[in-house]
Amino acid sequence: MQIKSRLLKQLDQQIAAAAAQPVLAACLKAKRAMLLARHGALAEAREQLTALHQLAFQHPHPEIGAWLHFAEGLMSYYTDFSSSTREKIQRAYAIAKSAGLSEIIALASAWLAQLAYVRHELPLMLELVRECQQASAPEHHVARARACMSMGLAWHYAGDTGEAQRWYERARSHALAEGDDASLSSLMFNMQAMRTAQSRRAVLSGRAEPNAELLLGLDSVHHYDAAVSSRSLPNLTPVQRAQILVLQGQFEAARALYEEHLPLAMSRGLARLGSSLLADMAWCRVNCGQSEQALQQAREAEIELDPTCDVDDRAATHSRLCQIYEALGDGGAAQRHRDLAVQEWAEFARQQSDWLMQLRDAALQPF
Repeated sequence: MQIKSRLLKQLDQQIAAAAAQPVLAACLKAKRAMLLARHGALAEAREQLTALHQLAFQHPHPEIGAWLHFAEGLMSYYTDFSSSTREKIQRAYAIAKSAGLSEIIALASAWLAQLAYVRHELPLMLELVRECQQASAPEHHVARARACMSMGLAWHYAGDTGEAQRWYERARSHALAEGDDASLSSLMFNMQAMRTAQSRRAVLSGRAEPNAELLLGLDSVHHYDAAVSSRSLPNLTPVQRAQILVLQGQFEAARALYEEHLPLAMSRGLARLGSSLLADMAWCRVNCGQSEQALQQAREAEIELDPTCDVDDRAATHSRLCQIYEALGDGGAAQRHRDLAVQEWAEFARQQSDWLMQLRDAALQPF
């Protein structure tokens, strides 16, 4: 896999220049392995990390150890969103704190902030972003890009797209300054995912028609990834495309994508979204004339519905199941899910309001 990345070239040059400084060279090689993982080159990253682990075992050093724990955390993340990601990055963070390693503190804080956002632990996320801001130097672009992206996602989720855009633009400027194509790819994908989720919520709650430009945006992400040789988490883009196709009424194409990519995506970290995606697939089957399979898949979606998953995913599941049962002639089940959807959408509106208040009270500014 030939990665086209300015940051990778810079790291190769720095590694060559540090040949006489074994600790520095090892840390730079760990950074290189992390970049490979963020581009999806996991096999090559693993090979480099194995060699570095052998070196660290022979010549233990806190900075090398911290970078290696961090790199292993990213390997877990880009392999399957493993829960061990947070544990490994927290270990790197603890070592960095004890040794006063500001770059790793900043980077670990930024990634832990993103993981806190995914778990919807907003107070913790804000605390970690603030720590990244305090620990990072102006040249720590990778850390600042990640923290700013997380803040953009939080504002976007809270419904303030204007404020989200301010943070996204700052994240983009940091990624460009570093020549970090992997961060740009991640930013583009996450912004597109938020726009898709926003449109999906609006359609399912009966507030708007689908955004006609969503597929164009997703195509842009795909073309950029191809240009910079990025293939991290390759099953997520097809699943997002399927979601958009469902919104646009292209049910046969959406069903084919779900059938091909959804099982692997769910096994690699999307299980928490499983109920709404399975309900989407059942809706496709309804519209493709597969009534019996649609009913079985709708029941499966009900079983998979996790009461602790994100409230908008619960609401989306109930909205879609209402449509399915109504189309299949089960008015009682349809009404039950309609009532539950109304409750969950109201809860989501309350959550958005709460997030807006917390974000405003935090008074953080792009950095």
